[in-house]
Amino acid sequence: MKMATATDPVQFDNASLQRFREYLKLLAHNQLDSLLAQQIDASDVVQQTMLDAMDNLEQFRGRSEADFLSWLRQILANNLIDAHRYHRRAKRDVARNRSLDESVFESFHRVDLLAQSCSTPSQHAIKIEQLLRLPEALCALSDAQREAIVLHHLQGLKLAETAKRMGKSEAAVCGLLHRGLKRLHENLGD
Repeated sequence: MKMATATDPVQFDNASLQRFREYLKLLAHNQLDSLLAQQIDASDVVQQTMLDAMDNLEQFRGRSEADFLSWLRQILANNLIDAHRYHRRAKRDVARNRSLDESVFESFHRVDLLAQSCSTPSQHAIKIEQLLRLPEALCALSDAQREAIVLHHLQGLKLAETAKRMGKSEAAVCGLLHRGLKRLHENLGD
């Protein structure tokens, strides 16, 4: 990535685009329910997002890495919505399409809240770095801890719903969340 002055926009290329791949994959995986995940892989949606971004790189008008990340999330959201619509065409109705759009952006918003709690530009840059390290930090957790965190915090399920989906008691899920979040914070350097 080329360094820019305070007045120049940041320049992005294919190499700099690749560092966002795992972050986008985490967001995509979070949106694919178990039925749709049997038909399409999160990596496929991310790959299409990367191709779309490269094809339209000249359209990016932002000035920062945060702007670029926001632009990539918008492309990813559009690709996820297209994938849902394509694979659910037979069951399609207008009311469900609107709620799907809202669901995608609501999920992205939960992840974004991590970065938006900053007051200074340097704190914001640190949070973006942590967001980009989040997929790797999640992979370092046990499968059960990772699943509990993704279901409860990233997908927004209530504790009872998370426990039911995992086939565990609420107390067991609380323990998984507590230990998983503690380890996640240690891995991210919080």
